[in-house]
Amino acid sequence: MRVIFVGNDPWSVPTLEALSASGDLDVELVITNPPRPAGRGSRLTPTAVADAARRLGIEPVETEGVRTGEGFEAVERIDPDAVVVVAYGHLVPPEVLDVPRLGTLNLHFSLLPRWRGAAPVQRAILEGDERTGVSVMLLDEGLDTGPVLARREEQIRPDDESGSLGERLAALGADLMVSTLRALGEGTVAPAPQDHAAATYAPKLEPRERTIDWRHPADSIGRRVRAFAPAPGAATTFRGRPLKVLRAAVRDLDGEGVPPAGEVQVDVDGSPFVVAGSGAVTVLEVAPAGRARMSGGDWARGARLERGERLG
Repeated sequence: MRVIFVGNDPWSVPTLEALSASGDLDVELVITNPPRPAGRGSRLTPTAVADAARRLGIEPVETEGVRTGEGFEAVERIDPDAVVVVAYGHLVPPEVLDVPRLGTLNLHFSLLPRWRGAAPVQRAILEGDERTGVSVMLLDEGLDTGPVLARREEQIRPDDESGSLGERLAALGADLMVSTLRALGEGTVAPAPQDHAAATYAPKLEPRERTIDWRHPADSIGRRVRAFAPAPGAATTFRGRPLKVLRAAVRDLDGEGVPPAGEVQVDVDGSPFVVAGSGAVTVLEVAPAGRARMSGGDWARGARLERGERLG
């Protein structure tokens, strides 16, 4: 089976690797974004998919989308049996959807129709979902509205952050994509329409959503920290300067006369915790403005916290 792979993100890479290693699915072409400025010095950096493709002996087509130009021409030239799209970030136009004989398959990081959109992993954690998964669907012109070929469920662990959960889903989805492509080629899988009335949406996370409101319950704050980890990190302020909270744990707050939300206190073991609207949040790892990430205890000792100081 002749396959074109389209993706950008590190979470795209496991599927590309699985297709390449399958033996019966021939990755004829890889399409990904051009290098972007990144890191200190804004050096032009290839996508994770471009790096992986070269490692696998495939020279990628690095282009801005597949609607026109080099990307679209490459798809037409190959005339694939299937196009596989994973964490691409661009809409695939009808002109491309109609090219492959078996269709254009997308690996989506949720159990569709729940969490259609750009940020399904983060939204599942933010909302406190206990389970999620991956879906392989046939793309159509809508936003994640195509019929589903296969799903696989995954539990969300209490300590999962977006990074750890996304990596597990990427590995789970890679195997599912390979088996689904084979079944599609053999005619042993049938597309199942989604229940559009049950759909929920996962729009891209906005910068303002990073900000912690310490008046909220501790479990809600903990989910926000996990949803924005490992990057860009949940945000607050300390002494008027930005502070990222990268890892935290929810705890009870015993005793009478609970301090105001946002007040920082230090436990007997030196760990700082912050009073929330209900309960408290132990700060396990932070990144002060312009500094590397560090443990909450190291930050608290260096800050020399004064009685009554607050975050936010």
